[in-house]
Amino acid sequence: MRAGPIAGWRRRGLHGLILTAAVALPGSQAEAQSSPTPRPATPTFGSTNPSSATGAGSTGGPTLRGSGPSGDASTGAASPSEGAVSQTDDGSAGTPARRRSLAPVARPATSAGNNRNPTDLLRLRAIPPRRFGVATTRPVRSIVQTPPPDLRLTPVIRNAVVGAPLPTPSPAPPPAPSLTLLPLAGIGTPGAFLGAALRRPLVVDEAYAPLGIKLGTFTFLPVFQQSVGYDTNPDQITANRAKGSLALRTEGELAFRSEGELAFRSDWSSHELAGELRGGYLDFPDNQAASRPNGAGTVRLRLDANRSTTVDVETRFLVETQRPGSPDINATLSNRPIVASYGTTIGVTETFNRLQVSLRGLIDRSEFESATLSNGAILNQSDRNLNQYGLRLRASYEISPVISPFVDVLADTRVYDLRTDSNGIRRNSDGITVTGGARVALTRFVSGEVSAGLQHRTYVDPGLKDLTAPIVNAALIWTASPLTTVRLNAATGIIETAVAGSSGVLTKAVTLEVQHDLLRNLSITLGGGYLASDYDRVNITERGFSATARLDYRFNRWLSMRGSYIYQQIDSSSAGSSFSANTWLLGLRVTP
Repeated sequence: MRAGPIAGWRRRGLHGLILTAAVALPGSQAEAQSSPTPRPATPTFGSTNPSSATGAGSTGGPTLRGSGPSGDASTGAASPSEGAVSQTDDGSAGTPARRRSLAPVARPATSAGNNRNPTDLLRLRAIPPRRFGVATTRPVRSIVQTPPPDLRLTPVIRNAVVGAPLPTPSPAPPPAPSLTLLPLAGIGTPGAFLGAALRRPLVVDEAYAPLGIKLGTFTFLPVFQQSVGYDTNPDQITANRAKGSLALRTEGELAFRSEGELAFRSDWSSHELAGELRGGYLDFPDNQAASRPNGAGTVRLRLDANRSTTVDVETRFLVETQRPGSPDINATLSNRPIVASYGTTIGVTETFNRLQVSLRGLIDRSEFESATLSNGAILNQSDRNLNQYGLRLRASYEISPVISPFVDVLADTRVYDLRTDSNGIRRNSDGITVTGGARVALTRFVSGEVSAGLQHRTYVDPGLKDLTAPIVNAALIWTASPLTTVRLNAATGIIETAVAGSSGVLTKAVTLEVQHDLLRNLSITLGGGYLASDYDRVNITERGFSATARLDYRFNRWLSMRGSYIYQQIDSSSAGSSFSANTWLLGLRVTP
């Protein structure tokens, strides 16, 4: 028979009776001390341990009134299990219960009405429990809820330039112009070629580079220069007849570039129009007969039909004068006849992944002004005027960004305006040129193009022998250091001549130029040129050499001072064709 509660009290004794009474009385002191069986705790929001019975915040401060998970709900007192060791029914020690990081504030003794003063109430409500979500809440909020910065409001900060600037990769230069494209481009006047071969644009520090004139998508870079100096042999004749003179040179240059969309067709993406034009006049007040103009220019247009097809259009011109001692004239002149060469090229380039194939058609024309002899007679040179028509095919394959080998084939024909020249010779000819080379970028400091091959020409007149000559073309830029740049250009070919019995002239020209920046606005340029001309089947050879030194000092972006010295020398086997000259010039350049 089951025993009643009174029988149980008898067995437990007086100690059991007191313990039972303590449990039955809520709010008694025994309840606040310990309990054999801990009261289950209600897990709080964001708790990392759901089985924890503590209701304190992560900072260890007291919870809000009535927010405690256990203990007296009205006071926020600690749970009996706080800081104690849980026990099993058999009295053995279990796992220690979780401790608070900070002991709760004890409830002060109050009157029967349980009224609290304001200080105690504020203390209980001072630190609310901090709540945390799951582990991914914080990073997701920082990414999603943070607005992106507006780049238009971000200030642009430029670091001060200190010491030597970092080297920048130089763009690959265009291939060296083949002398077969312009039959008389500068080689008919070797003195002018040697003197002007090193007049190339300088690499200027960005702090002193001209800003140019913006007109829509075009940027124009005009240059005007006025120089004064002295020339020991302005006529470029033999030393025993040379007469020095004061030299006044006026130069004008214009470079322009445009990038962007051109509204030729709506499906064309981007195109480019760029060009460089240069012209000048050299005046000798003490020898007006030696005064002469010169100029050169190129304009290039690239039309991008689609991602793999481009259309290229190029126009070019060259204006020079013949020197009085030229073997092609073989007479004493009283003026400097003008030679003008101009032409255009139109081509299409198609890209098949790494393979690039281009086909170009070209037309060039050369015209010679009549010469005035020392006795007043007129030497008509219209029989030397000619047109050149050509078709060029090039195929290149990009093995890597470092090297792209190519094969180039040029077929051309040269047609004179007159059937025969003054000597009764028919000089029309057909030619074929085959070259192979590569466009290289060995490092980010070396770039350019090198090619070599053979050229063969067949003449209409049976009295002229066919010519075959090796062809070597090169255009390389080497950035030796952030302050030093080296340029190498080489070109060979077969040009026309008026010498009786000679089919043509085998010409080789090489120039080397070194530019070094002493300061950010002070640079020095040293260079040299070599020219060799061999007239076929006649005993005429010419060897030319030039040296130049140039100093450029830039006051600011638009004003600079240039001083230059040029030495030229031609040694010819033809009587009266050799000469040497020294030229000094000092001038101001304006680059608005």
